Amino acid sequence: MIRLVVADDQSILRTGLVALLRLEPDLEVVGEAADGASTLAVVTANVPDVLLLDVQMPAGTTAAGTPGPEDGIAVAGVLRDAGGPATRIIVLTTFGRAGYLRRTMEAGAHGFMVKDTPVERLVDAIRRVHQGLRVVDPELAAQSLAVGPSPLTLKETEVLQGAATGGTTAQIAGGLFLSEGTVRNHISSAIGKLGVTNRVEAVRTASDNGWI
Repeated sequence: MIRLVVADDQSILRTGLVALLRLEPDLEVVGEAADGASTLAVVTANVPDVLLLDVQMPAGTTAAGTPGPEDGIAVAGVLRDAGGPATRIIVLTTFGRAGYLRRTMEAGAHGFMVKDTPVERLVDAIRRVHQGLRVVDPELAAQSLAVGPSPLTLKETEVLQGAATGGTTAQIAGGLFLSEGTVRNHISSAIGKLGVTNRVEAVRTASDNGWI
């Protein structure tokens, strides 16, 4: 039996997926989770063979009262860094963006599938990943190669991440211990590198490509 945990914050989708997977004779769903903190807890408690992991999940709160990982990619990174028994990870996402593929693989995932993938293909991916293979949507793989690595520096990335959460220049500066002028310079540099005309477009482009 291949033991699974399914992590997705959308209850209806998660419940439906679990019901479909349980129809397969060689698959056993041993746990479910709806946020980053509970995903880590369920994986730690059950040590599944494969984790089906949504990208866009809330952080949640750990048993110690601290925030959990901010999204599915961060969950994958925590599990990678923790070592221990190897739970293989397939990331599922509504957002078929090449940048998400790059970031999830860098975080230690073994598969990347969009949520509208037919269930037969998902089941096949689970079996293949369990065998030690990697499974990636071929169209997204091609897109990821075309996108290339991020042209942004670490500080430019951090500044755009702050802008993506709605932070003002002053708030971003305070959070990164920079002057407001330096923040503006980083934003201007990022705009130039990304070939866009303003901060909003820079955030959108960097996000779509998986660079922030």
